[in-house]
Amino acid sequence: MRKISGNIRHLRSLKKWSQQQLADELDITRARIGSYEEERCDPPIDILIKISNLFHIAIDALIKCDLSTVDAGSLIKVGQNRLLFPIVVDKENNDQIEVVTVKASAGYLNGYADPEYFEKLPLMNLPFRIIGKHRAFPVKGDSMPPLKNGCFVIAKYVESLSNINNGSTYVLISKEEGVVYKRVYKKGNTLELHSDNKNYEPYTVKTADILEAWEFVCNLNISDKKEEELNLDSIMDMLRSMRVEIEKRK
Repeated sequence: MRKISGNIRHLRSLKKWSQQQLADELDITRARIGSYEEERCDPPIDILIKISNLFHIAIDALIKCDLSTVDAGSLIKVGQNRLLFPIVVDKENNDQIEVVTVKASAGYLNGYADPEYFEKLPLMNLPFRIIGKHRAFPVKGDSMPPLKNGCFVIAKYVESLSNINNGSTYVLISKEEGVVYKRVYKKGNTLELHSDNKNYEPYTVKTADILEAWEFVCNLNISDKKEEELNLDSIMDMLRSMRVEIEKRK
């Protein structure tokens, strides 16, 4: 775990702590801190948990990411800790959006906390400025008209379920349901999920089972295209045409 040694040094330096001060916080010896930072041994899981709780950084980020190269704004709160959600930008420093393709969505539950999973996703821009972490998710089925198969919902990451607005639409990632797009209502320790297609009955999920929530921002309706035309180039062409329309209205 080469990255963890550098991350321990980096996090300690941010606090301006000596090795002894960090050792005291973790209730271990200074020599053990030295062995971790010098890569002479890897910290066991109980120490990783202590480091994670001390610095409020998720273990995934501690062992998989070089935190010295990450801007603090790229760390988003997940539960009590923070996980790396890199804000991707292009050469002009414009925020880019990761596109969770239909194929990639099948593995989202396994990869949602894995930076390597998202490094393989295609990227796109929007013709208006966005603030915060956004992703594009594919729409499945006919439960949320007028959106159909082939559409994409672009949504902004919600750091806390307490920020959910009753009656608004969200992409939710849960342990049981996977990735779903629904109209959401808070009901105590559960969320009630409604489809806009009244042929589907509402149902509830426990808030404890929700891994991520993303608030609807806009959608890309490309359902009229043939399957072979549903690729990143076609999406980008649509975005470019949207930019022209917006500029004309101005």
